[in-house]
Amino acid sequence: MSIHLATRAPVAGLLLTVGMALSGCASFSPDRGMNVVAAVASETINKDVVSIRTADDADRARGAVQGLLRRALTVDTAVQVALLNNRGLQAAYNELALAEAEFVEESLPPNPTFAISRITGNGGYEIERQVVGDILALATLPFRSEIARQRFHKAQLRAAEETLRLAAEVRRAYYRAVGANELVVLFTDAKSTAESTAQLALKLGETGSLNKLDQAREQVFYAEVTADLAAFRQDAASARERLIRLLGLWDGDLGFRLPEKMPALPRRALSLPLVEVNAVAHRIDLQRARIELGLLAKSLKLTEATRFVTLLDLAGIDKKTREPEGAPFRERGFELAFQIPIFDGGEVRVRQAAEIYNQAFNRLTEKAVDVRSEARDAYRVYRSRYDIASHYQREILPLRQIITEEMQLRFSSMQIDVFALLTEARQRLASLRAAIDAKRQFWLAQSDLQTAVNGGGSGATSQTPTTTAAAAPAAGGH
Repeated sequence: MSIHLATRAPVAGLLLTVGMALSGCASFSPDRGMNVVAAVASETINKDVVSIRTADDADRARGAVQGLLRRALTVDTAVQVALLNNRGLQAAYNELALAEAEFVEESLPPNPTFAISRITGNGGYEIERQVVGDILALATLPFRSEIARQRFHKAQLRAAEETLRLAAEVRRAYYRAVGANELVVLFTDAKSTAESTAQLALKLGETGSLNKLDQAREQVFYAEVTADLAAFRQDAASARERLIRLLGLWDGDLGFRLPEKMPALPRRALSLPLVEVNAVAHRIDLQRARIELGLLAKSLKLTEATRFVTLLDLAGIDKKTREPEGAPFRERGFELAFQIPIFDGGEVRVRQAAEIYNQAFNRLTEKAVDVRSEARDAYRVYRSRYDIASHYQREILPLRQIITEEMQLRFSSMQIDVFALLTEARQRLASLRAAIDAKRQFWLAQSDLQTAVNGGGSGATSQTPTTTAAAAPAAGGH
């Protein structure tokens, strides 16, 4: 759409005045749009965020991170370290600053263009001056500025969603790493016991007190526990490296400490009767989709309002001419040129804009349906994981402890032999390993529930593969 004004130079001041009045005086914010991101992080996950712009900002963030790393990391301190130190998140904040620059640019009136020409010949000359401005851009400036403002707000929500996504990934990586550590501790002790048992079985076999079948059972259990421990150590190392990447740590910060055990289960599970309503109200991706729909609605109205206007040139002329044998004279006037919409009346553009709007509306509706379903499913998984982990803690492990104590009493009174006691120890090991895995799955499910309600990415949790010793009770002598 080409709309220009060619006029006398004094009109330039009028164009500038009108443009500044219509522009709404858009300017850069002191925090580069981080106020929305900070509010979402504070209200949703109770964490601080920072956009690092200067060396002082970097030093303050670095000092805060090092202070948090001096203690063993909890899940909350791990999330805070990532929000202060992850450079990928800082890149997302740079995208927000770029979006603000685009907003300010879209809110400014178009710059006028000054042109002067001088033509001479046969002793005469002609001088023409023009100031060219985009009239339609000035007329639609408030409308376009509002659209740009909403686009900037959408970019703010996108940066907030990236913040929540990183926090969710850190929580999942943290629980996987700590859970892997707990399994390493458990199977380190189990390996020591299995090794002693295998050596005892070997000596008894040499004396003829133990047959080959029982010897093989003890030897294979020791071999399987050794293999499981190696696998758990590798899982723990990989999980720690994954957490390191999310925290943005390197060089001297890699020696941070993680606890050897996951937190205890909460006394009660969360009760969320309005989980669907909360998800629809708080999900950042839904808020962005609503803003996108509003933007398309405004763009549709703008397209409809300008559908017939494809060319409107208004030229104000100030021309000074001198003929060889006459006195100089001036010419003033204007030219108006417009395009007649005979073949293209803007219907195609309007139809395209309408279909784009309808497409966005349908996708928003689909997203709302999906969000409600995701929230319901995440809460069901959360409750199920809580019930399973709680069942292990309150029923299975106490019963296993009773069985172990009774077996030890019977062994002390010589009612059972040492191998019956060790068989029970293997069974208890399998229960402890399953209890640890159930607790880890619960904490992952809680993280996924928080993500499903607040947004921040997919909350899919991968299952931990079952290892040989836990999956094959026959090897333990059942």
